Amino acid sequence: MMRTHRHALRTGAAALIAAALGAGALGCGSGDTAAPMVTEVVTVTSGAPSEQASAPSSGSAKPSAPAGSGGAPAPAGSRGNAAKLTAAFETLRPTLSQPVGISIAPVGGGAVISLGDQAPRVAWSTIKVPLALAAERQNGVSGAETGAIVSSDNAAAEQLWSSLGSPENAAAAVEAVLREGGDKNTTVPSERLRPEFSIFGQTQWSLNDAAVFTAHLPCLPGAGHVVELMGQVAANQQWGLEVIENRATAVKGGWGPASDGSYLVRQIGLLTRKDGSQTAFALSTFAAGSTLDTGIAALNQAGRWIGTQLAALPAGSC
Repeated sequence: MMRTHRHALRTGAAALIAAALGAGALGCGSGDTAAPMVTEVVTVTSGAPSEQASAPSSGSAKPSAPAGSGGAPAPAGSRGNAAKLTAAFETLRPTLSQPVGISIAPVGGGAVISLGDQAPRVAWSTIKVPLALAAERQNGVSGAETGAIVSSDNAAAEQLWSSLGSPENAAAAVEAVLREGGDKNTTVPSERLRPEFSIFGQTQWSLNDAAVFTAHLPCLPGAGHVVELMGQVAANQQWGLEVIENRATAVKGGWGPASDGSYLVRQIGLLTRKDGSQTAFALSTFAAGSTLDTGIAALNQAGRWIGTQLAALPAGSC
């Protein structure tokens, strides 16, 4: 089940995250077959890009060429929501403590709305979601799956990765889940890119691709258990979307340092409306000199803002 009552981030969360970081080198703790999703990207970028930004900016929200499967236009309501969210984000942007990127998609198909800093960055522990699903499909439900999602435990995630065979086989299995989830672009590495961190945690995962996958996730065969675990995350991941009050949420956080020590903090998640329809999100924040605490604070700002925009959010169902 999804968590249904939200409170602000408890004060001990940062300490729990630090403990998880120390436990392993990952950076963060490190149904029926769905019909193909028609995905269109509506991009809104604002303000100066972060130091590692590599994506071009666009001054206003406008539909780009359709991405993902199919090529039909997105529902008109999704475009209307994009305009409302764009205006609201422009008001929020000057108040953010550091740059934030948000990608939003309705579950079941529709436009991906992209706000703010969209520079591609590493997945850190958010990639444990497709990893957990791949491992459960091959080996069944396990305690390692629970630890990897609920506590973001690094050793548990490494067990899931090893259970998929060689690094090449494991990477292929996780990538296959991403493809099934509508992400046509992301490549999962099979070699260690940074000696002190996991292979899979260094996957480059754009916010748009992460939002598309998350929007597919509830519709994927056998994904119910993973989504249920995302609704039970421990205090070290109760930030971002988790601060939205009186709404059911299911999330997975990720965090870790760049080579200069500046922290990237990111999250994927689902928000369920009272009518049962759902919205998928991918959020991230990064700035030169940023820390885990400043990243959590920035995503909490974003989460509270999202909580004020519920009427404008695109939502759907499988």
